[in-house]
Amino acid sequence: MYELTGVTRRYTRGKGVVDALAGVDLTITAGDYLVIKGPTGGGKSTLLQMLGGLDRPTSGSVLLDGVDLAKLPEARLTRLRSEKIGFVFQSFNLIPTLTAQENVETALVPLGLKPKERRELAAEALTSVGLGERLGHVPSELSGGQQQRVAIARALVKKPQVLLADEPTGNLDETTRDEIMDVLQTRCKEDGLTFIMVTHDSHLAKHAPRAITLRKGKLAA
Repeated sequence: MYELTGVTRRYTRGKGVVDALAGVDLTITAGDYLVIKGPTGGGKSTLLQMLGGLDRPTSGSVLLDGVDLAKLPEARLTRLRSEKIGFVFQSFNLIPTLTAQENVETALVPLGLKPKERRELAAEALTSVGLGERLGHVPSELSGGQQQRVAIARALVKKPQVLLADEPTGNLDETTRDEIMDVLQTRCKEDGLTFIMVTHDSHLAKHAPRAITLRKGKLAA
């Protein structure tokens, strides 16, 4: 699935430089459930961006099924993201003027599906996360937990191979957090997805089958 070798990411900040990643070597196999933890500023979100093809390393390689994301032309990288990788973020990132169903449909537009098929798949995805009766609701009419379920449905509707989640429960209370994690874990298991999550939540990290820690851009021993 993923093979990272010597991955670095250096940013210029003012007159100085910041090494967000400083030589990361990491293997992630298909079907893994991996949690990335560590202190703020340690490089967790930067690593997730590399895995999702949202950023390119300063040096090193990021292989996904043998393809180096760092070297792909932008058009091919965009296509790969739209087909293989789903994203869930802490802030939901829903379009406020669109209904739940329409928000989920946005993930299918790059795939060139007909409107009727997009609507049907979006409804199916929302039903799978317990929102079959909320298809026509806009985000302001939904609770935080429901909005995150919409975001999960949007990530899963295109049937990706990988689901990347950046603090997906960070804005939720403990009860809603547990409900959202149940949804994520159930969907990933049933769909055979590779699930990679960044979190500060020690409870979630402790219960993950595999967890790694990033400090100052490096994997902690």
